[in-house]
Amino acid sequence: MKPKIAALFLTSLSFSLTGNTQTAPNWPVVGQLKPRDSKQIKASTWSIGGETLDRDYTDYQSYKTYLGPLGAKRIRLQGGWSKCEKIKGQYDFAWLDAVIPDAASRGVAPWVELSYGNPIYGPGGGEAKLAGHIPTSPEALAAWDAWVRAMVTRYKSQVPEWEIWNEPDLNAKHTGAMIGEFYLRTARLVKSIQPEARLIALGMASVTKLDFMREFMEVLKKENALNLIDILTYHGYAPNPDTSYPNIEKLRQLVWSYNPRVVFMQGENGAPSTLSAVTIGALRQFDWSELTQAKWNLRRMLGDHGRGIATNLFTISDIHYAAGDHMVGVNTKGLLKTNPDKTIERPKLAFKAAQHVFSLFDDGIELLEKTKPATSQQTVAAFAYRHKKSGGSLVTLWSGEARPADTYQPKVTDVTVEGSFKNPVFVDLISGKAYEIPKGTWKKSGTTYTFTGLLVPDYPVLIAEKAALAAVL
Repeated sequence: MKPKIAALFLTSLSFSLTGNTQTAPNWPVVGQLKPRDSKQIKASTWSIGGETLDRDYTDYQSYKTYLGPLGAKRIRLQGGWSKCEKIKGQYDFAWLDAVIPDAASRGVAPWVELSYGNPIYGPGGGEAKLAGHIPTSPEALAAWDAWVRAMVTRYKSQVPEWEIWNEPDLNAKHTGAMIGEFYLRTARLVKSIQPEARLIALGMASVTKLDFMREFMEVLKKENALNLIDILTYHGYAPNPDTSYPNIEKLRQLVWSYNPRVVFMQGENGAPSTLSAVTIGALRQFDWSELTQAKWNLRRMLGDHGRGIATNLFTISDIHYAAGDHMVGVNTKGLLKTNPDKTIERPKLAFKAAQHVFSLFDDGIELLEKTKPATSQQTVAAFAYRHKKSGGSLVTLWSGEARPADTYQPKVTDVTVEGSFKNPVFVDLISGKAYEIPKGTWKKSGTTYTFTGLLVPDYPVLIAEKAALAAVL
């Protein structure tokens, strides 16, 4: 699909689906959020998933033209030892050479996961699939070291961050101690070649396996190597994304008890866009639509962001898993709908929703962790922000009591927050429409503002000082 046609499609789709959400207030429309290309955004914490190229389950050449317009500043890629080394001692990096420099040229910095095993080294070589075993034999570990050395040497000028393995806790044979030793081996090797590299551990599938994580951290502590983690990534899919955070906080407190400087990043999360019978992967037990996918993704992204957690949205393209892997079929969590040959049919509604968030919440927007908006509805989540340049305030709001639904009656909500508003607007982050908030529905008392009768749906909307939206409105 040509970009101009794709843009027209997204506009018509967002209007028709948003109409079914019953959220649009009967207020004057004063603008429409305009997406920004990644190159126009100086910096942000947003990343997009580009996983499974190592197993040819997606087609980078088909989706690459959507990367810049999406607006994420980073992309998660998987290095694919077994795809690089099909004959012992011989490397083929042509497939990565066609991806890593291209993504960087689009203003999207690659962070690369070092994984999986390589069957050419026999049972001790590990498995080249999700939940596969790490390499364990002396020959395979030496070959792993050689491949890591070749990877980092080749791409160190283009890849600032390396993630070591993916979801090791999915394999029942793995222990936290075993993975700790393997991580240290790899981390030390990366640092010996690229001292300034940022190291990412561990892509944990679960956020509740605290014993596994404790064992892992104890290995690093014993080796006086706790400084070899810069970022801790985890996944942990939940039907209602708002229920994830108590367990994430327990995980954070555990890791910070060893090293409080570790940055937390949600390393892989997103919702399917189809019925249960169609999709595979996490959350497949529920029926989804392109609307509920967009809602779920927005809640996860801004639930993370409101807690100071960086986010990798899973994923750019639907994933076509093949026989021999952990599962077989199409994982429909992509922001882009694919054809059977993995080429792109069209963007989904979630693509447009992500554009709105990625374009707006850049490094010019500051989270105010100590400013807690008060709402008249206990089920409404709210976070406060400040636009650094204008000083204008922003507040994100959504009803988070249940999994997002195709039809939802918005909650009439009053919001009180300390901030700075002169010309506040109400923004729907799916449609991108901005509405004037009538003067009779808000008032100021000192530095505190109260907004009454807001319609809050089961996905994030925004109260914002209009000047704070200057870059996108």
